[in-house]
Amino acid sequence: MVIDRGLALPGDRVPPTHRAWVEVDLGAIRNNVKAIRQLLSPSTRLMSVVKADGYGHGAAAVARTALSAGASWLAVATLEEGIRLRAAGIEAPILLFGPTISKEEIEAVAEHRLQPTVCSLAQAHRFSEAGLGVIPMHLKVDTGMSRLGVAWQDAQHLLSALRGLPNVTVASLYSHLATADSPDLLAAAQQVQRFVELVDGLETERARPPLMHLANSAATLSAPTTHFDLVRVGLAQYGIYPASHLRDAVPLLPALSVRARIVFIKTVPPGTGVSYGHTFQTTCPTRLATVAIGYGDGVPRALSNGIDFLVRGRRVQQVGTITMDQCLIDVTGVPETIEGDITTLLGQDGTESIFIGEWVKRLGTVPYEILTTLSPRLPRIFC
Repeated sequence: MVIDRGLALPGDRVPPTHRAWVEVDLGAIRNNVKAIRQLLSPSTRLMSVVKADGYGHGAAAVARTALSAGASWLAVATLEEGIRLRAAGIEAPILLFGPTISKEEIEAVAEHRLQPTVCSLAQAHRFSEAGLGVIPMHLKVDTGMSRLGVAWQDAQHLLSALRGLPNVTVASLYSHLATADSPDLLAAAQQVQRFVELVDGLETERARPPLMHLANSAATLSAPTTHFDLVRVGLAQYGIYPASHLRDAVPLLPALSVRARIVFIKTVPPGTGVSYGHTFQTTCPTRLATVAIGYGDGVPRALSNGIDFLVRGRRVQQVGTITMDQCLIDVTGVPETIEGDITTLLGQDGTESIFIGEWVKRLGTVPYEILTTLSPRLPRIFC
């Protein structure tokens, strides 16, 4: 969606009381899921990963969109995230990535029909002994991530033990790749080989669970041999490539924009210090605009003096230290700017765009961190 000169959103979707917001293009997410599905065999299912509030995009809206576009599973990290999806009326199967420990958590998993991850016989015993009916569970295998999961050498034995427990059924066996987004796939290849050996062994014993899955977004885009029965797609469905070398795999559309209003404009003389610490000083008469967004909204303070905004389709420099609720931009080169104009921090305005990669490079981080730290106080506007 293109914003017309930064003055208003199409259809006036944003109330004038909103000082700043996150705009989510659900059509882009639908496009991305459909495009990714084209990479898969007809028998391979797609799991939409909507943890951390759909990577900041809004979990329920993303889930509904992904399911309508061809996803058949959802995944979250925490119990609360799964419960919120059920409260939103979503009925698709939901995999819970994080471990479930307490009796109360186990009861909530059963009540809300979530499907837990288990990494040990002791964890599975807790579900079995709870007597809450048959609970589908997913056995996590550590093939090289070293975070969660039973060691890959012990997985076959554990799976056999799980099959003997009452009130337990194994819905899938899965692992997670640590370096699938790296151009050097040596470590990933070792993980894949371990997983393949495990799959082969289970098939030989006719003990293969209904679903075997390994691929994250990077592997889904680059390695068809990792697709197995299901792929788990997170970052790619939001239109962001896990690594630059994967850009040719499939066309993806960024779904998220961040916008904020200009609330004050003034002209200051040369030599004027700007914002806390005077980390920027003007060298000529400068027209400064105050924008109603700051690090309290998820715009990192470390970006101060290092990023551009879009105003009326043109790039302008952010100047001075970003504060909790506001920041400053130099609009000297866009003299027609007025109070109330909409600025774009991430997204498109006219023919200009600012992509999240600019922030990633400046911060030395990953897009996941930027997306998931956008504050809940920024309303999500869906279009």
